[in-house]
Amino acid sequence: MKKVNFAIAFVAGAMIFSGCALSKMIKLASDQDLQVDPNPLEVHGSTVPFELSAVLPPKMLPTGKVYTINTIYQYGDQEVEVGSIEFKAEDFPSSSSSTSRKSSQMTFPYQEGMNPGTLYVEGVASDPRSGKSKTTPRMEVAKGLVMTSRFAKPVVFSTYADHGYNDKEELIPTRVNFYFEQGLSRLNPSLSIEGSSNRTKSNNLAAFIAEKNVTRTVTITGTHSPEGPERVNSSLAENRAETIENFYRKQMRRYDYKGMADSIKFILKPVVEDWSSFKTALAEYDGIEQSAKDKVLRIVNGNGSFEEKEDELQKLPVYDKLLKEVYPGLRTAKTEILTVKEKKSNAQIAVLSKQIVNGDVDADTLSTEEFLFSATLTPSLDEKEAIYKAATKSGSWVAHNNLAAVYLDKAKKAEGSAKTGLVQDAITQLEIAANKSKSAIVNANLGAAYLMQADYAKAMDALKTAETASPSNTTSSNVKGMKGSIQVMNGQYEEARASFASSAKSDIVTFDHGLAHLLGGEYSAAKSTLGNVTSSEKVGAQAHYLIAVASARENNAADVTSSLKAAVEKDPSLKDKALNDLEFTNYADAVAKAVK
Repeated sequence: MKKVNFAIAFVAGAMIFSGCALSKMIKLASDQDLQVDPNPLEVHGSTVPFELSAVLPPKMLPTGKVYTINTIYQYGDQEVEVGSIEFKAEDFPSSSSSTSRKSSQMTFPYQEGMNPGTLYVEGVASDPRSGKSKTTPRMEVAKGLVMTSRFAKPVVFSTYADHGYNDKEELIPTRVNFYFEQGLSRLNPSLSIEGSSNRTKSNNLAAFIAEKNVTRTVTITGTHSPEGPERVNSSLAENRAETIENFYRKQMRRYDYKGMADSIKFILKPVVEDWSSFKTALAEYDGIEQSAKDKVLRIVNGNGSFEEKEDELQKLPVYDKLLKEVYPGLRTAKTEILTVKEKKSNAQIAVLSKQIVNGDVDADTLSTEEFLFSATLTPSLDEKEAIYKAATKSGSWVAHNNLAAVYLDKAKKAEGSAKTGLVQDAITQLEIAANKSKSAIVNANLGAAYLMQADYAKAMDALKTAETASPSNTTSSNVKGMKGSIQVMNGQYEEARASFASSAKSDIVTFDHGLAHLLGGEYSAAKSTLGNVTSSEKVGAQAHYLIAVASARENNAADVTSSLKAAVEKDPSLKDKALNDLEFTNYADAVAKAVK
């Protein structure tokens, strides 16, 4: 019985001692050092991240006890339990004579309505053996929230696929090769090489000239075969080219070219003592063995003059074959005529396009490429839409993609349900296009559409897919701009800066780039970048405002005042924001001067 009573007494004493120890811990908690970084709290992406550091005074962790610091974010009549730091006495064996330190990275998801709010801590001293605990009063450790990251704006670039039509002057080459007898520059009509006689070629060329095609140049390359002394060959190649020039000019006089002839440039290219054509012909010739060809090439590629090499070739057993079967094809006047491709004028294309849309003429009046090109001739999005809608009947993925791009451009100017409907129409067309083509352009536009729906995860997936599909420089730069804006909104500032470095340019891109510098702690770069868009109607006022924020972070009160003043002059609604913005907590006087 005495033993039982003693046990009860021991337990009671332990509980009293535990309660005293806990009370002492709570009392000492008033001396704890708590630091929050950043303070005030800041929103980055969809979260509010911060670091809580705690330093407990000596003797605050008696043996067997635990001290827990709970963090709570309170806003309005709501609160969020964020996280905790736990100090166990056994983890700090020197706590009786020295401070105990611990820190923790914490975060909580941001929701609308959380600003303004306050971060509190609540200390709990506990004895795991007895189950007893005591709690400190709540203590404010930080204000919230800095909303500067919410200035980020979605960058949307619509990307049009190439129509495939060239409205610039195009030149069409027409080639004909005339052949000559050994040592002669007179054209033998009966000579036939490659299955067609010079007479046939002359007649065909004459008929071509008779058509009076708009011609820019006639290039005639005269050549000779390797045999013959230098003095003969040097003039022979040029004379052969002149023979064809004279024939061409005679036909122009015959068909009354008059002033047209003056606009045609004749280019004569005599090729003398050049083995290139011979080596090409030898490679294609199958009349001798490869070993014989190798011997020929050793001579041709070796040392010595042109005539010396020809003399060495004459000593070979295969020379007669070369002379009869290879050399004749080298005695030429190769003629290339560049004529202007006949096209409809842009005005004609525009008229016919409208007639196709209205159903007044058949769709095949224009080629698909011409019809798609016609959409670029009008600035009207409604007219573009009508053209691309009609073009989708051809099954062209380009038509579906470009129709989607028009919807995206219209959505940029729309609001509410109209905008929602246009974006969804764009997605529908892009899904059709994606089934027809894996083009980077289609995925870039899908990324733009999802971005406008604020579905940033799907947008980023589509943009990454576009990057893997060999995008053009234009598409790639559009993708970079859109990725950068998403990265800013996700709190990925370093990645955003890298994306913007090779992005397509716009005021919003520059604005977001400056914001990425600011939120990444690069204040000088932020001010410089944002300074490029302070005159922008879209973002100029907010650019001034962010420059004021950067100045506040640099402790530059004068620049805070001047930049805020410029911001409020452009957009008076920023006045109330500045008065309540925690970025300017330490600059009340500067803000007051700016908004008065």
